[in-house]
Amino acid sequence: MIIAALVLAALAALLHVYIFYMESIAWTSPRVRSTFGTSPEEAQATKEMAYNQGFYNLFLALITAIGIALIVSGAADAGAALVYAGAGSMAAAAAVLFASSSDKRRAALTQGVLPLLAVISLTIGLALRG
Repeated sequence: MIIAALVLAALAALLHVYIFYMESIAWTSPRVRSTFGTSPEEAQATKEMAYNQGFYNLFLALITAIGIALIVSGAADAGAALVYAGAGSMAAAAAVLFASSSDKRRAALTQGVLPLLAVISLTIGLALRG
């Protein structure tokens, strides 16, 4: 179960690296504007906010990736704490988006299901490990 949790957490981290790319690097591109439903003017006006938000997503991905590496290297307690912090924050942010913006529920599910499953799987795996 821990291996499944680490795979799910890694996939969540990769998704959040991609979100970083979209928000911090490609925010004003036509493809990203289409994904987020923004006009060229809206994208330009929110560019600084999106840049910052993208780094937030990158940092969550890095925290999760370091946690995975620690678990794999044998430092399970420290690694689990970081996976819980990173993936748990991803899932919590998705829950806030889901609850606060009915038109963004699909995006919330996209960004939140993998980390939520990772947290659940890690909890079960650690409980079974004893």
